[in-house]
Amino acid sequence: MNSNLRIVLASGSPRRREILARLGYKFEIRVSDVREDDARGSVRDIVTELAKRKAHAVAASERDAVVIGADTLVALDGHALGKPADTGDAVRILTLLSGRAHEVLSGICLINTQTNTCLCDCVCTKVYFRNLSAEEILSYARTGEPLDKAGAYAIQGGAKAFVEKYEGSYDNIVGFPSERFSELINLI
Repeated sequence: MNSNLRIVLASGSPRRREILARLGYKFEIRVSDVREDDARGSVRDIVTELAKRKAHAVAASERDAVVIGADTLVALDGHALGKPADTGDAVRILTLLSGRAHEVLSGICLINTQTNTCLCDCVCTKVYFRNLSAEEILSYARTGEPLDKAGAYAIQGGAKAFVEKYEGSYDNIVGFPSERFSELINLI
């Protein structure tokens, strides 16, 4: 990456900000106003398309920057599980995940506004939940933590005890595939 370029994160996610800062990057935040409810296709297609839309929406008003768009969804049996609408919905989602394996998919898109180069990819991590009791699920849902999380849980928070194991990127489960980002930023 050209060191004269600014880095702009097209996301308001505190988790993405934390991961990018931990990687040592200085960056600006410009939240896109992209609609997320009209993307279609497989879960992989949806997260990749939304990451691309977010990056393009912000890149349109940025010069001399690398703009980063990202989107994350949890998939169970190929079906997307978004953010829960309320505590009851969080209980429903966590009950579905109990004792099962699921996938966390993140689309990532980088746009170099100087060269008009665009690189996008999708990262998938498989997560295995142990069997959860109804009391555990309800207790966790009532904390409020699941309400703004795809799949109704935060592996870095109270739900870490739910995870038996995972295959792939931990940061991807949190919401930003840091390893793939580090590869793409060197290509852009």
